[in-house]
Amino acid sequence: MTAYEPRADDRTKEGTMESINQTIIESQVIEALRTCFDPEIPVNIYEMGLVYDIKVSAEGVVTIQMTLTSPHCPAAQSLPAEAESKVRAVPGVTDVKIDVVWDPPWDMSKMSEAARLQLGMM
Repeated sequence: MTAYEPRADDRTKEGTMESINQTIIESQVIEALRTCFDPEIPVNIYEMGLVYDIKVSAEGVVTIQMTLTSPHCPAAQSLPAEAESKVRAVPGVTDVKIDVVWDPPWDMSKMSEAARLQLGMM
């Protein structure tokens, strides 16, 4: 008797399921980030364009690259910690890594249309 060898189409299905799960988790991560607000601006950090990148590994590790409106932002400590806490609560997330970056610097062009409308900029 030989050990089970997955067929090529089984591996493809597994890879597809992992990809689907990662996509679902990413969508839920975005929804979690939409509940985080800079205390000075009534728009969530995702629509503000403060989130530059979200990666979800097959193991459920979420890596987020984000910035703040300025290096002197009063929420510089609390906002990334709040984002991490909310993302960690998403089902399927096993770990969260938040990288705060300053390049490229944030500017208003990174805001979504919804954020601009909410702030009366359109």
